[in-house]
Amino acid sequence: MYCQPVPRTADPDVRLRLVERAAAMLAARETVTLRSLVEGTGASTMAVYTHFGGMPGLWRAVRQEGFTRLHERLARVPRTADPVHDVAALAVAYAANALDSPALYRAMFDAVADLEDPAGADRGLALLVAAAARARDEGRLAPAADPSAVATRLWVAGHGLLSLVVQGVLPADVVPAHSVETAVALLTAAGDDPGACRASVARAWALGSGADTGSVGTGE
Repeated sequence: MYCQPVPRTADPDVRLRLVERAAAMLAARETVTLRSLVEGTGASTMAVYTHFGGMPGLWRAVRQEGFTRLHERLARVPRTADPVHDVAALAVAYAANALDSPALYRAMFDAVADLEDPAGADRGLALLVAAAARARDEGRLAPAADPSAVATRLWVAGHGLLSLVVQGVLPADVVPAHSVETAVALLTAAGDDPGACRASVARAWALGSGADTGSVGTGE
């Protein structure tokens, strides 16, 4: 008697192991095949089809996982009475996310693969835009400051620095000092008082590991 094969149930732990291994192999410039991907994960090659429908789906999932983790990390940053501190605290969380998962961080921006949920890539930046808008609305930034432009400039500067760090060009310990100076320059250009701005930004980076943001403080 012929028996139909029973479809395997998708296991979230297996899916995550495959996503993280694929990201690590990509970062190491290793050749990724079905067999090399599952090696050491305890999964079979069929798991790639069970969870992702094949290799193209896997690469989409790798990028999406990076953006999902980033949004979750930023969403945990608490709101305080100081809106500029909160803008900087989001930058701290962004940096911590990149340093905690450098392979995934690099894969996030590999646009060769599509995203499962393209809108998901914008959710983290939207939190930074909202924080910049609050800083403007509460009088820390100039009334004419464009929150989207401010957030984009902060993101571009932070991404550039962190890309150099995760690729090993710069050491991780340079991140706080450069980030503080960049944020102060950009936020004062947007209208904040230089002294108040530096105090707010430096405090956010000095706290570093607060509110699940990771451990990237200045150590002061």
